Amino acid sequence: MPNRSPVRPMHRLSIRLLLLLIGLAAAAVASARQDAAPVRAEVAAFLQQQTRSLAGEVRIEVGEFAPDNGLAPCTRLEAFLPPGARAWGRVTAGIRCLAPTPWSAYVPAQVRVTGPYLITTTALAAGQALGPGDVRVEVGEVSAQPADVLTHPTQAAGQIARLAIAAQRPLVASLLRAPVAVAQGQAVKVITRGPGFQVANDGTALSGGSDGQPVQVRLGNGQVVRGTARVGGYVEIALP
Repeated sequence: MPNRSPVRPMHRLSIRLLLLLIGLAAAAVASARQDAAPVRAEVAAFLQQQTRSLAGEVRIEVGEFAPDNGLAPCTRLEAFLPPGARAWGRVTAGIRCLAPTPWSAYVPAQVRVTGPYLITTTALAAGQALGPGDVRVEVGEVSAQPADVLTHPTQAAGQIARLAIAAQRPLVASLLRAPVAVAQGQAVKVITRGPGFQVANDGTALSGGSDGQPVQVRLGNGQVVRGTARVGGYVEIALP
């Protein structure tokens, strides 16, 4: 039988060194993770900026970012909110890497806003116009209320309840509508304004609307025009 050549010590050392280098490289790759601290700091700063205009006290708690995230370390981070998301309450903020390796991830957060909001003092009937005694200001966690909760009494004054609203309930914009400025069939004054002139005509509203809404009016000569309903029962037509 042929004799096997013994592996030379130097050759064995080279193999061991190569395996060691491979192991060290694999360990380096495995340990190359995005540090959670700058991610959480970027999200906190972004949410602070987004809520700067809110009335009341804002407290931001950023959730954990997995330490074993498997993402390449980033030198330029940018936080964002998904389309349609609001910056208070329970939030899922996005974080993207702009350099050197693009990636994106999401981080949970809790943004608590303590401030004023309106609640009803009495039960309101559908179609009822709200007066000063129908609402009061409550101070609490606004971020726990619906997104369209009203925060100042002037927002509710004169508004009409779309539906019956129970007493002691947060007052939200979606349950209210603006009062009618011009009613269908109402006799109205039509004011036409242009550069350097103003003309008034009498007419009859063919449609109704709140202040600022478009309405149609039939003038005395039978002509149908389109204008903007205004408080006071008149229709405005603005010419360029």
